[in-house]
Amino acid sequence: MATAHAMSARCIAPRVSGVGGQRLARIPPQHTTTQEQKIRKLAPHSRRVGGARHGGACASSAGASDPTAASTAVAAAPLTEKDLVDYLRSGCKPKSAWRIGTEHEKFGYQLDNLKPIEYEAHVKLLLEALVERFNWEPMMEGGLIIGAKLDGQSVTLEPGGQFELSGAPLENLHLTCAEVHSHLYQVKTVAKELGVAFLGMGFQPKWAVEDTPVMPKGRYKIMKEYMPKRGTRGLDMMFRTCTIQVNLDFSSEEDMIRKFRTSLALQPIATALFANSPFADGKPSGMKSLRSDVWTDTDPDRTGTLAWVYEDGFGFEAYTKYVLDVPMYFVYRDGIYHDVTGQSFRTFMEGKLPDFPDERPTLDDWEQHLTTCFPEVRLKRYMEMRGADGGPWSQICALPAVWVGLLYDEQALADAEALVSDWTSEEREYLRTAVTKDGLQTPFRDGTVQSVAIDMVRISKEGLIRRRCNEENFVDGLMEMATSGKTSADRLLDLYENEWAGDIDNIYKKLTY
Repeated sequence: MATAHAMSARCIAPRVSGVGGQRLARIPPQHTTTQEQKIRKLAPHSRRVGGARHGGACASSAGASDPTAASTAVAAAPLTEKDLVDYLRSGCKPKSAWRIGTEHEKFGYQLDNLKPIEYEAHVKLLLEALVERFNWEPMMEGGLIIGAKLDGQSVTLEPGGQFELSGAPLENLHLTCAEVHSHLYQVKTVAKELGVAFLGMGFQPKWAVEDTPVMPKGRYKIMKEYMPKRGTRGLDMMFRTCTIQVNLDFSSEEDMIRKFRTSLALQPIATALFANSPFADGKPSGMKSLRSDVWTDTDPDRTGTLAWVYEDGFGFEAYTKYVLDVPMYFVYRDGIYHDVTGQSFRTFMEGKLPDFPDERPTLDDWEQHLTTCFPEVRLKRYMEMRGADGGPWSQICALPAVWVGLLYDEQALADAEALVSDWTSEEREYLRTAVTKDGLQTPFRDGTVQSVAIDMVRISKEGLIRRRCNEENFVDGLMEMATSGKTSADRLLDLYENEWAGDIDNIYKKLTY
């Protein structure tokens, strides 16, 4: 049980509707800053609504810019590189305005044959039911429903039909778990009627890319054609992976730098703790986190450990330059995703894209381009923690908890900085790849990653206690895994070899929501 201490004012949350209730309590919006007003004047069609993968809200921790909400965006004046830097800088907000935005993805499957769900037979009907029964607003593309949004939340589709909830920016972890609980109730209720269910894992355990239906989104068509040109695992990433992530705020450029460097160093430890993808094609893959391993050979232009983050001069300007050098995927105009793969955003800013002569980008275009970079920590007007596998309900709550404890308490942040302060670039690179195979048992210095994980979770729990929100119990399961050295992946492999006698189908019973 949580310790019996008084809850701070920020943790006295508004009442949340019960299980399956149509609406979660809303957090009052923060006042728009002068800087944000300036940024928005540059592109008046920029929006703050849910929709694209991995979020993108401008004054909050979650909720993505939705390119389908308007057909055409026209900039009032050509964007400069300084405008792009100022866009990131405008995410700075006082601690009182910090929020928690949690996202999770899950695999849908058909109950009668375990095959992935299909758009017409399942996904479309599920989204329409959320709209009709629970008052969600449909998100359309090309006349097809491809998502839904409600009170700062959005439900969207990954390329292979993975179902994603991008949560609203909320004040504490209790609201986060209530949000997830309500979402799962709604989805499970409709799914049962359709003969489908959802699996909480980081990698598709049974079916190949060729067995996976493609969702009708123009962005994914472009990515599917381009990915194999840049790496061998891009299609696996698109169609066979699921993740849990949290989006968190910062108060200043200095605060962003501290949080970015510390969380980037610790992402491999989170990968080890949340390892939940040891299978592929019906058998063990040799990896504890196959999802994380896939990212190491997806696209070198937009992934990697970003070693330059630890060099002098890192900040909003350096990150902007990095993103400008990442090749583009698309330009969205008049309801259509136009393929501009491999071309330069800098060229776009000069009005010299071959297919868009004399046209220059808006902040909508910049927001969308930011979503096509895939480092383990991603910067927008908030920071995304991207190192964890998809998993069961308890891990959906634990992932934001561990990062909130580490990054939203000043003493915990200082302790976490000290924990990683003498790690070398070579050690960080080693951890990024080694933990995908060996998890908590990855050798590191005089011991293993397990000891680092214990310290990481301890620091986080101490930070959560100091928040005085009764949130510290959310990391207890992580501490049990850290101290035992047995993650979800380890336990699943043991079940597969023993109780399940090598029959992967049992995993659908074990990890269905």
